[in-house]
Amino acid sequence: MSRIGNKIIVLPAGVSVSVAEGNVVSVKGPKGTLHQTVDSDISVEIEGSELKVSRPTEQKRHKALHGLYRSLINNMVIGVDAGYKKELEIIGVGYKASAANNVLELQLGYSHNIFMAIPEEIKLTTTSEKGQNPKVILEGIDKELIGSVAAKIKSLRKVEPYKGKGIRFVGEVVRRKAGKSASKK
Repeated sequence: MSRIGNKIIVLPAGVSVSVAEGNVVSVKGPKGTLHQTVDSDISVEIEGSELKVSRPTEQKRHKALHGLYRSLINNMVIGVDAGYKKELEIIGVGYKASAANNVLELQLGYSHNIFMAIPEEIKLTTTSEKGQNPKVILEGIDKELIGSVAAKIKSLRKVEPYKGKGIRFVGEVVRRKAGKSASKK
């Protein structure tokens, strides 16, 4: 991870970074503000429109933390500038999704509907076009939050390998298994 940590983060126009007491990094941009507490051993220096993360020694722990915090800060910079978007598609006969007031309602073939409250930091939209699979679209600035919410939604109905029914990311490839053969001689 140390090679990742050595890369310099270039700050886009409109994005500002500040390091507060207790090594708390705040990134502010056009889409919002994010905060991250960085380990006390790792130092963050701001030089103009560039940000550099450095470590004190070559210990294995410091190398790992160096790459980790550089990636987290870079994800924050990208999030407040451009944002993140995850799309999930629901495949199966009778499977539906609808959203109202950041509550996702899913019909996934169970005897009951599933209601899931989505955090307010995430913008939730659903689409259901004729001839297309229903889609759930999550947008926001926090990559970790969007990823965890998408994983939770996906876990409600995992993709099964025989017919491919379930919830998956758009463009995700699922390995299919062959069913039983029709007749044996």
